[in-house]
Amino acid sequence: MSTRKSLTDEQFRALHEGLAIPAHPLALNEQRQLDERRQRALTRYYIASGAGGVAVGVHSTQFEIRDKDVNLLEPVLRMAAEEVDKAKLDRPFLKVAGICGPTEQAVEEAKLAARLGYDMGLLSMGGLQDWSEEQLLERTRAITEIIPVFGFYLQPSVGGRIFSFSFWEQFVNIPGVMAIKMAPFNRYQTIDVVRAVCYSSRRDEIALYTGNDDNIVTDLLTTYRFQVNGQPVEKKIVGGLLGHWAVWTKKAVELLEEVKQVRDSHELSAEWLTRNIEVTEANAAFFDPANHFEGCIPGIHEVLRRQGLLEGRWCLNPKEELSPGQMEEIDRMYRDYPHLNDDDFVAEHLQEWLGEQS
Repeated sequence: MSTRKSLTDEQFRALHEGLAIPAHPLALNEQRQLDERRQRALTRYYIASGAGGVAVGVHSTQFEIRDKDVNLLEPVLRMAAEEVDKAKLDRPFLKVAGICGPTEQAVEEAKLAARLGYDMGLLSMGGLQDWSEEQLLERTRAITEIIPVFGFYLQPSVGGRIFSFSFWEQFVNIPGVMAIKMAPFNRYQTIDVVRAVCYSSRRDEIALYTGNDDNIVTDLLTTYRFQVNGQPVEKKIVGGLLGHWAVWTKKAVELLEEVKQVRDSHELSAEWLTRNIEVTEANAAFFDPANHFEGCIPGIHEVLRRQGLLEGRWCLNPKEELSPGQMEEIDRMYRDYPHLNDDDFVAEHLQEWLGEQS
C-alpha cells in the first residue's frame, strides 16, 4: 500500500498550467564551504521573482553534495524548504528534490525529501548506464511509493542515455509519475516522450516540462498533436524546470507568462522564433556547450556573482571553472541582449534577501 504524499488540487492545477522552476545553485565561500546566508538569499530571490517552485539537490546544486566528506544534501534541501515556508506564499509553490543513484540510495533520498516537506522528486537516471530499462522502471516504481515523481530525460552528453519509445510508454503508466522534464536536447527524443504521454490513459495526469536549454521558447509555444485510436490528442509543454532559469529568473517568469498568453491564440508572430534564438544564445554563454558543458555551473555562478547574489564562482570541485572565452561570451550577452537580464530587480532587493529574515 503506497504511503506517498499527494499533490494538493491547487498544486496539481498549477503544475499543469505551467510553472517556472529554477534549478537551485549551491552558494559557497572562498574555502568552498556552504555560505548559508547566500544559499538562503538565492531561495528568496527565486520566490520574489515569481517562480513557481525550486528544484534543489539537482545538477545545478552540484552532485558532490552527496559525497560523504561534503555531506550537504540534507542542509541545502532543508534551507530551501525553510525559506519557502517562511515566505508564507498565497500561491502554489512546488518544492522539488533531486533524487539520483541506485535504488537503495534513491529511496533514501526520496524519504529525506518527503520528510523535509518536498512535493516531488526529480528522478535522474544518469550514472546507471549498465541498468536495463526494466530495472530503471522498477526503481521508478519504488520511488513513487514515497513521493510523486518528476521524470527526467537527460541528454547523453552530460551523463544521460537514450531510451526506447517502449520505455516511455511504460514509464508514463506508473501511478505517481506526475510530470516529466524533457532534456535530451533532441527533437526526435522529445517527441517520443510527448507521444508516449498522449498514447497513455494517464495523459491528463502528467504535466510536460522543458529542460531543453537549446530550444526553451519554441518548446513552450508548441502544441503536439497525435492520432490516438483515430482521434486527435493534443499536449503542450506547459513550463520549464531549468538550470538556465537559475539566473535572470524574473525575466524568465515574465517570459513564461507571456508565452501562456499567446500560445492558445492564433496570433503567434514570427518574432517568437527570434526570441527563441536570443534565449538559446544566452544559454550557450552560461552553459558552455562549446566545451561539452564543462563550464555550465561556473557560468551560472558568474552571472549570480555579478549581481551580488554569490560572492564568487567557487564549486566543490576546484577544477570546475569557466572555459576559455566563456567570460567574454557572458559579457556579450549583457551587451547584445540587455532586455534578458534582471539586474535592476536584483539590485533593488539584494540587501533584503541577504539580511536576516524574521
